Amino acid sequence: MKIALIGDSLTEGRPGVSFFNILKKKFPDITFVNLGKPGESVKSLYTRLIKTKLDIDYDLSFLWIGVNDVYSKLLSVQAQPVAKDHDEFKDCYEKVLGLVLGSSKKVVAVTPALVGENTDNAPNNEITELNDLIQSIISKQTNVSFLDIQSVFLSHLSKVSSSDYISTKVMRVMMDVLFYRKPSRIDRLSKERGLHLTLDGIHLNSAGAQIVAETYASEIERFLTYKNRDAIQ
Repeated sequence: MKIALIGDSLTEGRPGVSFFNILKKKFPDITFVNLGKPGESVKSLYTRLIKTKLDIDYDLSFLWIGVNDVYSKLLSVQAQPVAKDHDEFKDCYEKVLGLVLGSSKKVVAVTPALVGENTDNAPNNEITELNDLIQSIISKQTNVSFLDIQSVFLSHLSKVSSSDYISTKVMRVMMDVLFYRKPSRIDRLSKERGLHLTLDGIHLNSAGAQIVAETYASEIERFLTYKNRDAIQ
């Protein structure tokens, strides 16, 4: 079985803790392909998939994209072009989804999660709007399921008190990439910043990576159940 994980730095696993590595250990007989790229927006992902064709033999693909379309607005430098409005986001997302569907038997569309652990801030309100948009897009598709990972994170954060910390300096993010690689160091810095699930308001610490890995694992196990059932029939 072959699974593609398509997305941005959250999927790649830097900065922060990699949920990809957790999944590989949990499912040693599955081939996972990490197609995450730092700074990726829905617009830049579409350009990348046009230039670099996906393999066409994936059994399952997770599409986790969109957080940089909100987060990059807080940064002084944008790594990739972002959609100018929700109409352009919708257009690019539909095109990306079409390309991923052409390479995989089943696609899980994962919502953007967080921009800051203050769940009532303006960026997270915009994330919610994008998630509603993504849900409306996939409702018209077959072989696509909707994974609202924002709600999973919000449920966990409702039980704790987090700071308003968000890394908005590109140099600070780069330093986190270079100097904070071990989960223990990442978790220590996360705690110093008053955060619970992320290193910097966006990227995952150990707790956040474990939540994502467990949520993805549930989708994988569900897919395997249906696959085995179809094989028996």
